[in-house]
Amino acid sequence: MRRVAKLSAACIATAALALTATACGSTSSDNSSSSSSASASGGGGGKGVKIGLAYDVGGRGDRSFNDSAARGADKAVKDFGGSIKELTAKTSDTEADREQRLTDLASAGYNPIVAVGFSYATSVDKVAKQFPKVNFGLIDSVATSPNVDSITFTEEQGSYLAGVAAALKTKKNHVGFIGGVDTPLIKKFEAGYVQGVHDTNAKVKVDVQYLTHGSDLSGFSSPDKGKAAAQGMLDNGADVIYSAAGSSGNGSIEAVHGVKGAWAIGVDSDQYNIPGLATYKSSILTSMVKNVDVGVYDFIKSAHDGKPLTGNQVYSLAKGGVSLATSGGFIDDIKAQLDAAKKKIVDGTVKVKTAP
Repeated sequence: MRRVAKLSAACIATAALALTATACGSTSSDNSSSSSSASASGGGGGKGVKIGLAYDVGGRGDRSFNDSAARGADKAVKDFGGSIKELTAKTSDTEADREQRLTDLASAGYNPIVAVGFSYATSVDKVAKQFPKVNFGLIDSVATSPNVDSITFTEEQGSYLAGVAAALKTKKNHVGFIGGVDTPLIKKFEAGYVQGVHDTNAKVKVDVQYLTHGSDLSGFSSPDKGKAAAQGMLDNGADVIYSAAGSSGNGSIEAVHGVKGAWAIGVDSDQYNIPGLATYKSSILTSMVKNVDVGVYDFIKSAHDGKPLTGNQVYSLAKGGVSLATSGGFIDDIKAQLDAAKKKIVDGTVKVKTAP
């Protein structure tokens, strides 16, 4: 029977010290690879780590989900020494492509290996069985193989708080949600957000739109689609838009910035502090931060220490796995309401839905 590991006190301490970051859907540009390295003497001392990173669509540089995972790996290399090999998914990937990417990393001696995104769930289980001595980490889905650490988050809880903020900040009683791809994972974001809005003010209308459906993962890496969807919602009267769409959300933020008085809510990373989005930061109300970097770092550290995590690590609101960013000070005036909503979730008074 598979052991379900709980977050340890050490993990929580790591979360408190780690850089703020988060997660969302898949991304993929070309099937590119890159590597970075650090001296084995840098930071943690001892033997370095040889990390394999299999990114989702978009890869490093998406200013969202994949970048958060990259921060966790970068911190591990800084602390323990070693190197990183990075491979990035394509929107046209088949299951065989994902399996091959993981197999290539394992065959080349990379251990641990992190698969970034739910789209790797099936391939991780298959490849992990073929390489039982390799430690695999899987973000946003739960695997069954005993040598896999499944790293998941309560996205619905953080999104609920984003919904509370949206309901308190809208001046038109009209807000929007943009999902990258119509998947069960992104439905968790939608469900929490809509519930948070309506629990705060039942009169607020919520527009919902998904950029792509089914196996078409381009919705996570198409800023033009995100911009068009947001513009449509703005034209329809919405003045607060939350996007859970990977790098497509960057286009949504750009569209919101063009409308006076409108707000964007970022996702995964604290997008107010992302250099590539600095032009639009005055329009980023907050971000639903998903600490993918913390989960990745905890997993790599456990492998480095010779005690690899397995089972399912659940990073919840109560444990700092998800949160609302306060950069910019735009939600300081509603802090009391947000704290009250958080308390109700943590103590169980409010049960947040995981599906619309």
